[in-house]
Amino acid sequence: MAATAMIRITTLRCRHDPLSSLPRTTSVARSCTLPPRCRRCRLLTPHSSCCSPSSSVSPRRVRVRPTAALKRIPGSNTSFMGPADNGATTLQRSSSSHLRRSLIIPNYTAGTGDASAASSGLLPAILGVAHLLVSLGIVFATDKFLKQAFVAASIKFPSALFGMFCVFSVLVVFDTFVPALAKAFMDFFAPATLFIQRWLPLFYVPTLVVLPLAVRDVPAASGLKIFAITFGGWFATLVVAGYTVLAVRKLVKTELITDTEPMSKPSPFSTLEIWAWSAIFVTSFGVAYFNPTALGTTAITCLPFLLAANVLGYMVGSGLPAGVKKVLHPIISCALSADLAAVAYGYLSGSGLDAVLGDYLTKAPSNPGAGDVLMGFLGSVIISFAFSMFKQRKLVQRHAAEIFTSIAIASTFSLYSTAVIGRLIGLEPSLTISILPRCITVALALSIVSFFEGVNSTLSAAVVVLTGLIGANFVQAAMDKLGLNDPIARGIGTASSAHGLGTAALSAKEPEALPFCAIAYGLTGIFGSLICSVPAVRQSLVFIAG
Repeated sequence: MAATAMIRITTLRCRHDPLSSLPRTTSVARSCTLPPRCRRCRLLTPHSSCCSPSSSVSPRRVRVRPTAALKRIPGSNTSFMGPADNGATTLQRSSSSHLRRSLIIPNYTAGTGDASAASSGLLPAILGVAHLLVSLGIVFATDKFLKQAFVAASIKFPSALFGMFCVFSVLVVFDTFVPALAKAFMDFFAPATLFIQRWLPLFYVPTLVVLPLAVRDVPAASGLKIFAITFGGWFATLVVAGYTVLAVRKLVKTELITDTEPMSKPSPFSTLEIWAWSAIFVTSFGVAYFNPTALGTTAITCLPFLLAANVLGYMVGSGLPAGVKKVLHPIISCALSADLAAVAYGYLSGSGLDAVLGDYLTKAPSNPGAGDVLMGFLGSVIISFAFSMFKQRKLVQRHAAEIFTSIAIASTFSLYSTAVIGRLIGLEPSLTISILPRCITVALALSIVSFFEGVNSTLSAAVVVLTGLIGANFVQAAMDKLGLNDPIARGIGTASSAHGLGTAALSAKEPEALPFCAIAYGLTGIFGSLICSVPAVRQSLVFIAG
């Protein structure tokens, strides 16, 4: 039987402290908060009759001013009101559904309310997963469609870069004419961009996993030369980018703004995720061991446990202490875990390491491996740059002189200095061309080397990752020694020389430099891709490399 409680209010009042007559509201569900005592008579303001039936304190009456006009609460009303006239106090409407239940819902129905809350919490989770799948699926499908269209039209320009420009242009147009539509567009794709940001280093890993195959034909002397160019080139690019920013800053004298768009941070990995991926690894490893062609081909059958090995290595590496991560970066632990899984499976199955690594990255769309799945997101990464650039559009507009000048000079210097140094120290021309985009993110570096013939794209990606690891470990100390203290110089210098991995290392300790890292991270690759798409530039680089 349903019943509705009515609040009865009396006119009792302390003669010493007029304020003691004022009732106090509380946000705690199904309970009342005691008003303050009078310091002289120690009189305690009584409870309201809205106390929970389960309370150990018996219901009492709450006193208000004598002039209060009392109103009965209808059963359908979701608020309770005090005096409305003559300066009387009004009890504010509660925003909590629990407070309403404590006032007008009988005690025996409380259990049903909790069950409804549990079920209502499940629905948003399901809708959130669906939102992520739809938004990420649209970005992924757009990248694949543009790639097929550019191949069919024999266009060598990076298709994902074209898609990024299109998305950015659409957002700018929407923001100009219908700002609400631009915000809705950003909100819809927010789950996809956060997903890409959370797993970004994982998409670079395949090139490191198959590195033993890529460097097998590279002589040891050439390997040492490549490492020297990579380390020395990283430092030189950092110097050029950082001091270019300082020089332009002195010319334009633009003040640094701090009201930038906040950078969203992905959630940390949970224990449940680690256990779930561990279960996938163990189960799929056993299936592949007992039946190597259970899913059709060895590459597809090995895909689940090799992918799980990558994910687990990244999760565990991300959770290591900061001091350990300086030596063992999460991307290294991610690659090592996949290599160890490949070694174990190759030994137990008798197929050998080379065969397993060949199944890991097949580069065949009809027979993909775990590495092909991860690298399939690189185009989506480039398209997602449009959203981060749009968020920082005001910052780009205000500091356009410093940003674009330093990025243009640093990107051009990085490409041509690599070609010059490779020629001077006698590195093979094909290897020199392969490592030209060493300071550009993997997604765009692979697009750049595709402009040239006879290159080792796996070596290109490996050198890019190595450059990022060097920057992640040494960039802050190097900038401190060089006197690069300006946040713009530190942000642009880091991203121009060490792309995404350097940006990730700087973001934790220097949030004021992070927006400039995010801008330079994408723009460096974009500018490098644009100039390398010019035939005259490509010919000059090939000529210098020998």
